Amino acid sequence: MNDTYRHKGLRLQLIESIRRKGIRDERVLEAMSTVPRHLFLDSSFLEFAYEDKPFPIGSGQTISQPYTVAFQTQLLSVKPGDKVLEIGTGSGYQACILTEMGAKVYTIERQKKLYQKTKSFLPTIGYGTVKCFYGDGTKGLPAFAPYDKILITAAATEFPKALIEQLKTGGFLVVPLGDRNMQTMIRLTKKEDGRLEEERFGAFRFVPLLKNKAND
Repeated sequence: MNDTYRHKGLRLQLIESIRRKGIRDERVLEAMSTVPRHLFLDSSFLEFAYEDKPFPIGSGQTISQPYTVAFQTQLLSVKPGDKVLEIGTGSGYQACILTEMGAKVYTIERQKKLYQKTKSFLPTIGYGTVKCFYGDGTKGLPAFAPYDKILITAAATEFPKALIEQLKTGGFLVVPLGDRNMQTMIRLTKKEDGRLEEERFGAFRFVPLLKNKAND
């Protein structure tokens, strides 16, 4: 794995940058300082891997801005041993951050080529425990439910009912909710009586959450 002193130095600069932007969970920052983001990007973007920006990864998808990854992860309050379902595998970067924090990660991707690429790539950099699936993320993975935490890494126009059903009582679901242009980051907490407590955490922009599988 090609992770040089220069890469590590750039990563530390990135961590300080997102710390200044308000990320306070040291476990999130430590995980992000460990996972080599440059390995998840096309070689043409290597020089920009540690800028706080999103980048295209093919199939119309992006690797999220590091601050956004940190923000969503912080809202999840991941504990070691948590079973976490991620909707939208993408490059696998977010799944690796969750794994570094001790989560058991199940992740689902609708783009077939992206799924195949990421599934074969993650074991080569030491993240073979991430369980990758090809399918419709809005349906979740009921066979492995319930989940302690669910993270949706694409913009939803409504709360996916199937995912709420797969969430444990007391668990969190984090999702950017809104239209194609702008979304509000929301954390849902599933209460003992089945109610959903909703908290709002500012505006973001994500690619849309789409149903069904895609062969792109």
